[in-house]
Amino acid sequence: MKPIYFEDIELHEKKTAGEYPVSKEEVIAFARKWDPQLFHVDEEAAKASPYGGLIASAAHTVAISFWLLNRAGKGIQALGGAGWEKMKLIHPVRPGDRLSLVMECIEKRESRSKPDRGIVRHAVTVRNQEGLPVTTFETITLVKRRPSPSEDPPSAHT
Repeated sequence: MKPIYFEDIELHEKKTAGEYPVSKEEVIAFARKWDPQLFHVDEEAAKASPYGGLIASAAHTVAISFWLLNRAGKGIQALGGAGWEKMKLIHPVRPGDRLSLVMECIEKRESRSKPDRGIVRHAVTVRNQEGLPVTTFETITLVKRRPSPSEDPPSAHT
């Protein structure tokens, strides 16, 4: 896969990833470890909840979102995350849902203090199989600038 540097990312460019199938077993196992609310771990108790059935925890939804985000951003020469903003959990994620993601570059700028990188902001929407948004957020990522030819590693074919 060809590396994607800061200079290669276009404003308003969209990338996608999906589908991620959410299983009942995964919802329960994740919640047992990280968020053991009854509507995440107990099918009968969840039926009596305001959700009417099992739902994935917010932490699980975010974890799946980041798994999809990494697939959509494959090749981007990220140096690390600098933050998440405006996160909203809009519709619950349920067992059997198939999630997909769209990320759109909404801002990019060169770092003022570190000339080897830029800062990229993406608007992210994760939807279920019905097209309903389950979560939205913005992610801010530090991305490597393209190395000058003198900095490029030697080719394996030289």
